[in-house]
Amino acid sequence: MENSKPKILIADDEPLLCELMSDFLNKSGFNPITANDGSVAVDMVRADRSVALVILDVMMPEMDGWEACQKIREFSDVPIIMLTARSEEYDQLFGFEAGADDYVTKPFSPSVLVKRVEAVLRRGKKDKGNSERLLINYDAYSVKLDGQPVELTAKEFELLQLLHKNPRRVFTRSQLLDAVWGYDYDGDSRTVDSHIARLRDKLADYGTAHIKTVYGIGYKFEL
Repeated sequence: MENSKPKILIADDEPLLCELMSDFLNKSGFNPITANDGSVAVDMVRADRSVALVILDVMMPEMDGWEACQKIREFSDVPIIMLTARSEEYDQLFGFEAGADDYVTKPFSPSVLVKRVEAVLRRGKKDKGNSERLLINYDAYSVKLDGQPVELTAKEFELLQLLHKNPRRVFTRSQLLDAVWGYDYDGDSRTVDSHIARLRDKLADYGTAHIKTVYGIGYKFEL
């Protein structure tokens, strides 16, 4: 049945490219839907929580892919693949900081894009299983890993809470300082680094595997 297929939202202002990607995705067992603008894509994801993955073109009218990705990340952790004609490292880092899960440069093979979609969705399923190991009670400021309590300081807990609530979003050290320690804090980025190091240590293999360093930028939480 059509409705049983994973729904993939394609946001691109090139109708022929949308049609090509839709054909390949449909033949591979997916249910593609399309939007020709970033703002439309954001509204569609907000209205339809059954969307399994979003493919966003960077260059679109009204709202580009970068902004659409950031808007979606404000309310959803649906996997996002960015499409762009630019391949510079800065653009890729910017995409990941905006909350993207993968990055494909044009021109690309539609069959390869399908494989990237399948890989991102498989990774998401594994992440869901791994996330069940960590239980965070935000009201009680308590954390359990594999059923055992983990003793964290207030700042360590607030760091973990912020990262965990925003999976895959990259936070700069300055953003983490402002969010956890406040805008008037006189310390520097080494404070963040030392707290992240202790947090990883207390969460053992889970912390090392899921609290990731994005070199030159900051940190993110991979579910």
